[in-house]
Amino acid sequence: MRTILLSLCVAAAMSASAHTLSDRAHNPILPGFHADPEILYSENTGRYYIYSTTDGQPGWGGWYFHVFSSDNLTDWHDDGIMLDVKSEQVPWASGNAWAPAIIERKEGDGYRYYFYYSGHSPEDNRKEIGVAVADSPTGPFVDLGRPLVKDSPAGHGQQIDVDVFRDPASGKYYLYWGNGYMAGAELNDDMTSLKEETITVMTPQGGTLETYAFREAPYVFYRNGIYYFLWSVDDTGSPNYHVAYGTSDSPLGPIKVADPCTILIQRPDKEIYGPAHNSVLNIPGTDEWCIVYHRINKEYIDRDKGPGWHREVCIDRMEFNPDGSIKPVVPTR
Repeated sequence: MRTILLSLCVAAAMSASAHTLSDRAHNPILPGFHADPEILYSENTGRYYIYSTTDGQPGWGGWYFHVFSSDNLTDWHDDGIMLDVKSEQVPWASGNAWAPAIIERKEGDGYRYYFYYSGHSPEDNRKEIGVAVADSPTGPFVDLGRPLVKDSPAGHGQQIDVDVFRDPASGKYYLYWGNGYMAGAELNDDMTSLKEETITVMTPQGGTLETYAFREAPYVFYRNGIYYFLWSVDDTGSPNYHVAYGTSDSPLGPIKVADPCTILIQRPDKEIYGPAHNSVLNIPGTDEWCIVYHRINKEYIDRDKGPGWHREVCIDRMEFNPDGSIKPVVPTR
């Protein structure tokens, strides 16, 4: 979801009066339990879309993806299940529909939507990454019929938590993924296969669970000539679960970890717990940015009630210092 570009400016043009995020943000923004949010502004429809892991099932056992849409970032409509990983829609997977990413691409006279996600392969008994394609942001989506990413280029970890990014400097598209490691690769023009020779293990080196030791959920965006890499640290049910970041002058690294590197972490004084696994929004025509993330519902912080299975989606401002470093995000309720 990229520099896929959330446009409050477009919304303002559509609605006759501009709104800022501050008067729209009433977290959580979606009803029910959802996690790993990915947000898209569609140039095609002029609407916003959120895709997420369906949460609330024991063992992170969700098997389908919902899509929500809005024309004002406040009132969200549930457009229904857009991909059911247990159904015939996805012949290679049996569940664990996690952490989606989507990108809109202009092709000829129309648009195509490439939806990347992870699922459990019963044949290989592991998590793998798939892709489904549609002509509309709400579907119907047609799965490739086989995994796009099966093996770990690092030799360990899980193939989950995918991200897709269009590099505005080159026009090339990249895929990122990994749990226990971070990998990236350039996509072929079909958007459903990788340029194998570009696959790069780019895990930020070093760090601790208190600082920036990479766990999962890479996310990439570009601003003022800098590639920003965000990721989640520690386990989703841990009090230390947080977002760290680094930068690079290349979409495939190497990554220089920021100092300080933590930009989003729990605020018990505000009853905000477990905020991480994010996507990022840039308001077109401005230098205004937002971060969309999940947090644990405050009624379920007791691990006996489920260690991170009851998460909710939130949005807040993300601001930069003059040197390009990211300011700590102030999470709101």
